[in-house]
Amino acid sequence: MAVPLLARSFTRVSTRVAFLVAPVAAALVLVAGMTGLLDPVLALASAVGIAAVFATAVLWRTALAIHHDEQAFAACRGAGLIGTATLLTGVTCGLLAAGQGWAAVGAAGAVAAFFVLGTALLPGAASTFAVRLRRVFDGLGLGISLGFAAYLVTPMRETPVAALVCTLLTATGISMVTVIVLRARLHRPAALRCGMGAIALMISLCIEVNFVLCGIKGWSVPLCGLVVVARLALTAEGGSRRHLPTRIEPREPDQYLSGYPLLAVPAAVGVVAALYHLFFVGNFDRAAVVLGILMVAVLTMRELLVVRDIRRYTGQLRTKEAHFRSLVAGATDLTLVLDDELLIRWQSPAAARLFGLADAEVIGRTFLELIHPDDAADAKAGIEVLLAGEREDGPPALLNARLRDGYGIWRDTESTVADQRGVPEVAALVVHVRDVGERRHLERTLHRLSYTDQLTGLANRRALMRDLLEFRRRAGQQGTLLVIDLHGLAEINDSRGRETGDAVLIEVARRIRALLAQEDVPARLGGDEFAVLSTDGAVLAYALATRIVTALVEPYQLPGTIVELHTSVGLAELAGGKDSDELLRHADLARSRAHQLGRDRVEWYDTDVEIQLHRRMDLERELLGAADRGELDLVFQPVVALGDAHPAGVEALLRWRHPRLGTVLPAELLPIARAVGCAAELDEWVLDAACRHLASWSSGGTDFWLSVNVAPRELLTARFPEHVAEILARHAIAPERLVVEVQETWVAEDVPAIVAALTALRKLGVRAALDDFGAGQASLAHLRRLPVDMLKLDQSLLNQGDTASTTPAVIDVVVSLGRRLGLQLVAKGLESQDQLERAHQAGCHFGQGFAVGHPAPAERMEAYLDSHRS
Repeated sequence: MAVPLLARSFTRVSTRVAFLVAPVAAALVLVAGMTGLLDPVLALASAVGIAAVFATAVLWRTALAIHHDEQAFAACRGAGLIGTATLLTGVTCGLLAAGQGWAAVGAAGAVAAFFVLGTALLPGAASTFAVRLRRVFDGLGLGISLGFAAYLVTPMRETPVAALVCTLLTATGISMVTVIVLRARLHRPAALRCGMGAIALMISLCIEVNFVLCGIKGWSVPLCGLVVVARLALTAEGGSRRHLPTRIEPREPDQYLSGYPLLAVPAAVGVVAALYHLFFVGNFDRAAVVLGILMVAVLTMRELLVVRDIRRYTGQLRTKEAHFRSLVAGATDLTLVLDDELLIRWQSPAAARLFGLADAEVIGRTFLELIHPDDAADAKAGIEVLLAGEREDGPPALLNARLRDGYGIWRDTESTVADQRGVPEVAALVVHVRDVGERRHLERTLHRLSYTDQLTGLANRRALMRDLLEFRRRAGQQGTLLVIDLHGLAEINDSRGRETGDAVLIEVARRIRALLAQEDVPARLGGDEFAVLSTDGAVLAYALATRIVTALVEPYQLPGTIVELHTSVGLAELAGGKDSDELLRHADLARSRAHQLGRDRVEWYDTDVEIQLHRRMDLERELLGAADRGELDLVFQPVVALGDAHPAGVEALLRWRHPRLGTVLPAELLPIARAVGCAAELDEWVLDAACRHLASWSSGGTDFWLSVNVAPRELLTARFPEHVAEILARHAIAPERLVVEVQETWVAEDVPAIVAALTALRKLGVRAALDDFGAGQASLAHLRRLPVDMLKLDQSLLNQGDTASTTPAVIDVVVSLGRRLGLQLVAKGLESQDQLERAHQAGCHFGQGFAVGHPAPAERMEAYLDSHRS
């Protein structure tokens, strides 16, 4: 890489040396001519020849370099033609030295022609042939008019014809080069230097030619030659510049002299000169007439070119205007042009089609008069910011406002305001107004759909969480969140179809909405789960939840069917929970607790509820493997005869000894077993384990009996009697020693099935007992139909007396009925000696409770029996 760098450096140095050496050598020759050492004309020809050859070599080399680097023929030809003009300068001086006057005049004219052509082809001088031709005629008209005026007002008529022709040709060339150079847009410094050198060179060359043709010789000829040499060097330096300037300011074409009256100036010069000549001289010779006709012809040709350009520009403007009108008329935006006072000066033709606005209704009014009063302030503020220049470098101002159309309807619009006051052709604010009503309607519809349950029309979970967050942010806002769960909807969908289930959900939503205040928010969380965000406090919210439960449990009258649902409601106060998600979780936990405790219940959330729910989930998860892990156990509570206090039997009670959760009693265990579907397996385990213990006890006698609680689901299975027979045979226990207890509250669910199951057990010899008798509402009505042998009276029947010596009327009725039916009566829940005496006085045969004996394991119960039967 070092060799090319050295080569380029050497080339630059040699070029600078040549720019100094060649003009200096030519100047020395001219000085020799002025001092008489050489003939003046010969010195002129020699010096100008040296400088011309140097300038020609520089310019032709530049032309070849341009062609090689840029493949630009116009710029290449420009530098080459200027180089040819400099070479012809030397030829002209040589012809003068040879005494060829007219040939020198022709060569001088050729120099002017080549300078004109070369300057017109320089970079930035002109872009098209039509522009170059018009500039040539501009300069030609100016030059001829100046020559015509000079001919008329100066004594040029007395000069030789050859000198007169040379002067006219030179003046014309100078005028054309001047116009071309001054209108150049790019490379102006180099173009100006090249043009100034060409103009000065043509002037100096014309003077030299005229001196020689007029016979003037001596030191003046070499002296004028110094100017020619200097101008050759300047022309070579300016024409050889190729690089663009570092900063090019954008300018309109023909900016320089474009506003000058180029047609009026030469015409005025010619007219003034002609009037002067006519006033002072009085007649025109042939040369003056020819010059005048030539001036008029050039000016006419130049005017024809201008008319042609005007027609072309007019056609282009007409085409652009047609394109603009078609774009504006077919646009979907309304375009308005406003002045500084926001007065509408123009509106696009699309106004009538888009907004029904006529020009008479809009033009002359302010833009703010079309905007809705509620939006006018924001729109004015946005425009004022734009007018203040704060958004000069930013995007156009965007205004969202309602605009009144030609029919008096307010339309949602979006407007962009662009400040075009700095553009001379516009000098206004340009507003593009777009109708966004359909888009806004679609946005509102999508927003509503995204926050609405499509089936019921209630708010969805997303809307509830949004409103819940808004409620919680209000200072001092009280309120309650209700979560409602429907039970039985899945069975309706399975048995009657999802259309019926959807109809039920719609009716549920209607009933809930009918009970709420205007500020309350009903929502469907999904599936069969609803919620209500209420502004009521604790007391009113609980009352509302109770009304909702009452309304939802009423039968649903649907076409062709009637369905029923049950529900559970959980409540949580808005003040609880750290966020909305936790608050919803609290209400849902309360709802789950209500479902665990029974149907159609309402429960509040508290910390104990969450603890109980976690315990319930742990129990459900652990229960299925409890028997295999040996965690199930039985305790036995004795039943004694009230007459002699001797044990008559025992009741087997289930216990779950969990190593972490502790002992789980049947009241908590059995609902969990029914929920997870293992109640039948537990009943079988209890029956088998209790019979095994009974068979192992040596005391008690053959009349000592064992009672076991059985769930209805297990009792109503077809194989339950066979299973009981197998267990009795396996442990060699007489059937009459086993008593199967059925809770009285379960009997009303399916009386015929219960009767059939108990009848099958009686055929085996197994006795049956109706447990918790008196807790139900239809006990006496079903008692005659049930094949039972024993009634276990509920504790509430014995606690209704007012004194210990007086038995209530209900006990008398029950005991009397039991005796007539031949049933044995067992008083449960006896916890004191007074209750024992009261039960005995009422006529009960047996007693059971803490006053008789606490539940105990099998080993302790066996010891108890041994001590009381001996």
